[in-house]
Amino acid sequence: MRVIQPSFQVLDEYFQQGKILEQIERCGRVCYKSEDKITQESAIPFIRGIIKRGHESVIEMANFVMEVKSQQDRFFRDFFVHIPRFCQASRLSDDLYLISGNPRSFRDLARRLPDAPLICAIKSELQRHYPVLFEDIETDSPEDGKTEVRLLSPQEVDSLAPSLLVKHRCLLAHITVNRAVTHELVRHRVASYLQESQRYCRYGEEKFGGQVTFIKPCFFEEGTDQYERWEKAMKETEAIYLELLKSSSPQAARTVLPNSCKTEIMVHATLEEWQHIFRLRASKAADPSMREIMLMMLPEFSRKFPDVFEDILKSVDK
Repeated sequence: MRVIQPSFQVLDEYFQQGKILEQIERCGRVCYKSEDKITQESAIPFIRGIIKRGHESVIEMANFVMEVKSQQDRFFRDFFVHIPRFCQASRLSDDLYLISGNPRSFRDLARRLPDAPLICAIKSELQRHYPVLFEDIETDSPEDGKTEVRLLSPQEVDSLAPSLLVKHRCLLAHITVNRAVTHELVRHRVASYLQESQRYCRYGEEKFGGQVTFIKPCFFEEGTDQYERWEKAMKETEAIYLELLKSSSPQAARTVLPNSCKTEIMVHATLEEWQHIFRLRASKAADPSMREIMLMMLPEFSRKFPDVFEDILKSVDK
């Protein structure tokens, strides 16, 4: 068995470089631990396969921010009647709006309202930049001459006013923790998650070192009786799991694995939602294992966006 510390990585370079498809692939492959299959040409066929199989949670792991100019009087009413989960909208002036959301949300809109001029204009702009995300969705394209849509660059997004930035800017984090922590983390609803799958990962394989990896518990000091009891339990569990793999599938063998198992989870959320997560999960009232990783992450988030997270960092009683 292997025991490691919790860890994290903020993966913002994909957004900064406009590599949206590569970001989606990187997140999706964490589920199957198939990152070794990533090449310069693999993102498009990977995403095409994901969409074909209906696994659209994978394409939630990116964010588009668009400037929409519309003279339709019914713009806001029509949009909010059908707005899907994870979409954000801000009114900048009488006929200028800011809309953001993940690819899945805009695919949902395109399927739900195939003949709506506003939705067709949004789909057309996104399809021009990332055709693989919409090539399976047919829509009528009525031209009303009243709607203009423009996808903002990463630099334009980062230059938004603070009140707009927290609402429309997203950050992606790759977090390695135990499964008890991820059970709590996914309760934050306005975010997207992809997690290492015990159903597909066969930890007895050479790529996993032929062993199960566990997260060192923050509750027990190494060398104490409590830690030795925990370690003994993990070794026994690993032995049972590896034995079951000889005659069972990973999804059957995983039923004996405990919360201490290491898992990797990709978390994609707006800065506003990250604020909420840190306020709740970095407090002294939080689960100690959750608080442990949140206190690791918060300084890095504050370094990247001091105006957004510095006050939270200062308020945390360590």
